[in-house]
Amino acid sequence: MKNKYIALGLVLILSGCSAVQKSIKYSDLDVQTKMSETVFLDPVSPDKKTVIIQVRNTSDQPALSVENEIRQAVEAKGYQVVSNPDLAHYMLQVNVLQIGRVREDEAFMSLNGGFGSTLQGAAAGAVAGGLISNDHYGYGIGGLVGAGVGTLADSMVEVMTFNMVTDIQLSEKAKGNIVTESSNAQLKQGTSGYKSSSYAEQTSWKKYQTRIISVARQANLKIEEATPSLKRGLIQSLSGIL
Repeated sequence: MKNKYIALGLVLILSGCSAVQKSIKYSDLDVQTKMSETVFLDPVSPDKKTVIIQVRNTSDQPALSVENEIRQAVEAKGYQVVSNPDLAHYMLQVNVLQIGRVREDEAFMSLNGGFGSTLQGAAAGAVAGGLISNDHYGYGIGGLVGAGVGTLADSMVEVMTFNMVTDIQLSEKAKGNIVTESSNAQLKQGTSGYKSSSYAEQTSWKKYQTRIISVARQANLKIEEATPSLKRGLIQSLSGIL
């Protein structure tokens, strides 16, 4: 009987320690930002440092806004933001595709395909656990109680990972104002057919495309707390292009 209570006490202590260790390990907010492709722009004279900015949000968080922050960051780099494309030497187009919780191992997965690729890791996975039986009744009860306590402790300390996926298209006025642009697409028709579509046209813009993903991770982190850091990661990475 004495050994039974000793075992039960050890299980309870170890269960609590696991949650404490996790809480300590992930107590600080960890934010990382990565870009799928590097974009290099040639230096221009001050009179050509003009840019038109278009920001879209097609995520399921319609209240999210980054346009003001992007504008301020661009102006801080010495650019003049204009509304007329004819007066702009650069055109910056931003689309926030996704912001939400993801599994830790999927946080940067959507970076692999780059601009315009399919989003991955958009939903958090579930964690399942089990109980190990024991031949001795007393130790079995201790395991059951310990498992219950461990589950309760772990549920109070949960490591949360959020990411924000943003596609960026940066266009630059071409010298001579002539660029040939072509596109080929396979458009699905019904359940088994496809229709090919292609075009070629001349434009005055050279276009560069990249994807930026910011990831925030912390114990018991909430999306409201993660969002400002995710936005800062995006803005810092984006302003580094110009």
